[in-house]
Amino acid sequence: MSVVKKDMTKSNAHTLHSKLDWRILPFLLICYTLANLDKINVGFAKLQMQSDLHFSDAVYGLGAGIFFLGYVLFEIPSNLLMPRIGARKTISRVMILWGLVSASMMFVHNSTSFYVTRFLLGVFEAGFAPGMIFYLGYWYGPKRMAQVIAIVMLAGPIAGIVGGPASTWLMTRFNGSGGLPGWQWMFLAEGLPCVILGFLSLVVLSDRPAEAKWLNAEERALIEAELSVPSQRHHVFSQVVRDPRIYLMAISYFCLICGIFTVSFWLPAIIKLDGVTDTMEIGFYSMIPYIAAAIAMFLIGRRSDRLGERRYHSAVAAVIGALALAAATYSTGHLALSLIFMSIATAMIWCAYTVFWAIPSEYLKGSAAAGGIALINTIGSFGGFFSPTIIGWAHTATGTIDAGLYVMVGITALGAILLVANKFPHVRNTPPLRSALSSEG
Repeated sequence: MSVVKKDMTKSNAHTLHSKLDWRILPFLLICYTLANLDKINVGFAKLQMQSDLHFSDAVYGLGAGIFFLGYVLFEIPSNLLMPRIGARKTISRVMILWGLVSASMMFVHNSTSFYVTRFLLGVFEAGFAPGMIFYLGYWYGPKRMAQVIAIVMLAGPIAGIVGGPASTWLMTRFNGSGGLPGWQWMFLAEGLPCVILGFLSLVVLSDRPAEAKWLNAEERALIEAELSVPSQRHHVFSQVVRDPRIYLMAISYFCLICGIFTVSFWLPAIIKLDGVTDTMEIGFYSMIPYIAAAIAMFLIGRRSDRLGERRYHSAVAAVIGALALAAATYSTGHLALSLIFMSIATAMIWCAYTVFWAIPSEYLKGSAAAGGIALINTIGSFGGFFSPTIIGWAHTATGTIDAGLYVMVGITALGAILLVANKFPHVRNTPPLRSALSSEG
């Protein structure tokens, strides 16, 4: 009798996970894809906008990076408010406002307007990524978090896969239409869909399982059982800000972010340096590293979940990514070699980034988790300002981006060292389903 009951519970849990996955993950994936696209499309706009507006690489790099100053200033307040006002309203507010600002990038006409709109884009997007990770913690237990985060974080590579051809197509197809250059049409076309998704989030998402009308009582109980791991630690925000492990995580994350946005903001320029001059060809070539990243993220995320190990999965991927970025920099001018190494670098740095986020989501528990995750992301996100600014300055000063890229190689490798050095108290991750079965048996 108990065997039958266990089988029924397994079946119910599988049905529940499938229902959660299809209800929550595709929508968040689409939202986050557009968020990433609106962050990195400036890299494709650079192919036309820089010459139209007479920007140096230093101006471009500062404008690309200044997004993160607005982001970090408002991220912690946004996330601390999220448990009070709810995920639906937070995600809706973020998407509507950033969509409007992203579309308004079409009105950039000088360096000042470029800096201001990029800064405001960061202000209005603040809190979305860590808020989304915190939100997923309401629905998924620790044994599934790395894979779930990997699925949502596929948005980064997907934005690169779809965004490259889409952005360059918009720029070439509509260039001159209505007397406007193609890059202006691109910003408009890629910004407005976010506004629509912002309104849809109020309908699609529920703040917590207890408020989800599309779940029955048994399904809510199964979610509660999956989240109730006895050994989980609980924090208040005052503990979080005094915990040295949090700051070590944040510095590690800063290093990984430097690697991520080296690729995001400079990949089109690197491909152009490899000898590709056609804008559409650059868009298609830029897909290749992100396709590699999407496949690797899914596989590494599953392996990390299966083995219950995070630090070394993230650190080893970061080291491989740093070495491949160094090789890609050395190979600049040789398209095939450069693309191979850039594909490895992109895939591994994104894997390190994805698995990393399972660490704070497992370590931080209790009411301060949203603020703690935001604190890590806030400090780490300075890497998004530092990376393009340093590379742009180095390019303007030396005439080549190699020096800036090698700096990013060293910083990414440093992130791997810090990840290994940051040891956590042992947390016994009891498989939630097994725990639920044993209580039934």
